[in-house]
Amino acid sequence: MVRRWILLTGATVIMMFIAIYQYSWSLFASGLSSDLKWPITAIQAAFTLHIYAATFIQPLSGYLADRFGPKGIAMFAGLMAALGFLLSSAASSPLHLYVYYVLGSLGVGALYGISTSIAVKWFPDRRGLATGIVTFGFGAGTAIFNIPLQAWISNYGVKAAFLYTGTLMLIFIMPFTLIYSYPEAANVSKSQSGEEEGGAADWRWHEMLRTRQWWLIYISFTAVAAIALLFGAQIAPMAKAYNISDDVLSLVLVAYPLANGFSRVLGGLLSDRVGRQLTAALFYALTGAAMIALSCTVSNPTGFASFVVMAALFAGAVFAFNPALIGDFYGSKHSATNYGITYTAKGWGGLISGYLTAHFSAALNSYAPLLIGLGIGALAAAALVSPWLLKKPEMKTMEKT
Repeated sequence: MVRRWILLTGATVIMMFIAIYQYSWSLFASGLSSDLKWPITAIQAAFTLHIYAATFIQPLSGYLADRFGPKGIAMFAGLMAALGFLLSSAASSPLHLYVYYVLGSLGVGALYGISTSIAVKWFPDRRGLATGIVTFGFGAGTAIFNIPLQAWISNYGVKAAFLYTGTLMLIFIMPFTLIYSYPEAANVSKSQSGEEEGGAADWRWHEMLRTRQWWLIYISFTAVAAIALLFGAQIAPMAKAYNISDDVLSLVLVAYPLANGFSRVLGGLLSDRVGRQLTAALFYALTGAAMIALSCTVSNPTGFASFVVMAALFAGAVFAFNPALIGDFYGSKHSATNYGITYTAKGWGGLISGYLTAHFSAALNSYAPLLIGLGIGALAAAALVSPWLLKKPEMKTMEKT
């Protein structure tokens, strides 16, 4: 069906733009520090607030989209995302930045959840590939934007960069939200017999939370998301701490989001063919190995670039595996709500990669111990999602509410 591919294309384009909030943040953080002389700890708090706002809005926005349809929610969210950057261009204090960035982040979170659900609902036959493509936009989009953003910040200042970016978001995001829709079958509540369509495969959120499998998914998601988010928050400060040259940093700023995005398509495609959990376990284990290797070579430009890109290449797929896995295990009918709740794992990952990493790296005067700890966490996540431990839940006969 042509329509579903058009929707997937629109969702991918939207994801590319809203990814700037997360994966280009280190550039804006450096610009705010240089231009406005704000303390870096105060600036980095905005990233943590972004992660929480964009994450914890998703259960609500997902429920509203499942209940009333995605278009109206997506249009409002797109406007919020653009306004967040437009208003940030006028921020005169860290507090103002927090308010404006959180406003935009709420829009980002709603758009992310709805766009991912477009893939889950429209592509039950190619769920891994579809979620991989749409989340590729979020992972790789900033590879297109990071170089011009870096130039805008250097040449015109960080406030101008906020203004230009917000304008582009307004122009490119809003038209695509007008075509957002879910397939009719996903919005049918009950059949003529009174049973919900999809039968026992369609779990409600409170039923899902009572399963052991969901908690294993949630913990593993948190551990690997912390690594996928780490470089968006810390790549520029980390490079500065280890005297990595600007040329190497510029290369990494393009390469790591591309690797992060490609990870999602590759992981999603492989998971459709060889199994979701087996592919996830392999990618998580390779992520852990790359992080431990990075801890040993972080001060070497070649090692720094190679293992940052390698870690991103395998960690990024966490955002393709989990929406597909939630759809596989708990059905597509309530997938926007169910994945919205599951996606809150990213909030804990953001806390680890943002505030806690900044705090402990300053206290230890080194990133190496933190990189090792994150690597061990990814290895543990590989064990938790392995097909030998993680089995599809079986719904007991119960009255639907």
